[in-house]
Amino acid sequence: MNLEVNKLHRRRWLQLALYGGGLSSAAVARLFSAHAQENMTHRFRYALCNELLDDRPLDRAFALIAECGYEGVEIAPFTIAERVDEISSARRKEIRRRAEDNGLKIIGLHWLLAKTEGLHLTSPDPAVRRRTADYLKLLANFCAELGGGVLVFGSPKQRNLAEGITLDEGLQYAAEVFHAVLPELEKAQVTLALEPLAPTETNFLTTAAEAMKLIRLVDSRWCRLHLDCKAMSSENEPIPTLIRRHAKEMVHFHANDPNLQGPGFGRLDFQPIMAALAEIDYRGWVSVEVFDYSPGRERLARESIRNLRRAAS
Repeated sequence: MNLEVNKLHRRRWLQLALYGGGLSSAAVARLFSAHAQENMTHRFRYALCNELLDDRPLDRAFALIAECGYEGVEIAPFTIAERVDEISSARRKEIRRRAEDNGLKIIGLHWLLAKTEGLHLTSPDPAVRRRTADYLKLLANFCAELGGGVLVFGSPKQRNLAEGITLDEGLQYAAEVFHAVLPELEKAQVTLALEPLAPTETNFLTTAAEAMKLIRLVDSRWCRLHLDCKAMSSENEPIPTLIRRHAKEMVHFHANDPNLQGPGFGRLDFQPIMAALAEIDYRGWVSVEVFDYSPGRERLARESIRNLRRAAS
């Protein structure tokens, strides 16, 4: 008897048990246990941020990412070129083809403004904000051409509030930039995912609650929330609590440890984190992002997904 038939039989017997089927209490308990276990299963989709393997050519990096068991790859544009408008159409097609040849989906971009000059989300200068919006439009198109669907906005240095700029002013400046990008996001079918970061990294959007203030100001389905384990570790509430609270707004997720290494390489317990993601029926990607490569790049890639799978089992 195949799995689907077994599921149908369990559901039927549960109905009989509930409505006077005459089953013993022990049999009913076993059926409910099997049914609960069936409903608890949750298949996560794992991706790796490509800068971890930026020490090798892209085709070899993609091959290793697939070999480790990841299904997706998240691209940092600076690993391809200093500016996204320097990447030719032919190169974009090649990157996508090389990923697909290895069975990988390019899921999106992060580190959006890293290594750029003259761009800033909360600048009081309208010209700087316009340039920033224009560059985000280019990133949305690049993302779509690669087959991706999400732009993770972290870029702490390019969003910091300058001295004398209040939080409310920063929120208004950022909302102005994102409003200008919305038509391009919709056209490209790409979602902008705002990433709260720890106060040690930035002074703007340092909690999920602050990021939600900006998301509400933008007020668009194309502007959602991204959560990152390293960053959430700096908040006053446990990570699973934040996941449950923002289940409806969250569109993307980064798995890493506060020690800047991969899942399972530090003290952060990923079992309750993965349980919370399963509980909210999270269907987005769980993307491994690493900053400290000292354990070894390949080891981090291989063991991070292994540790996540173990935590989710």
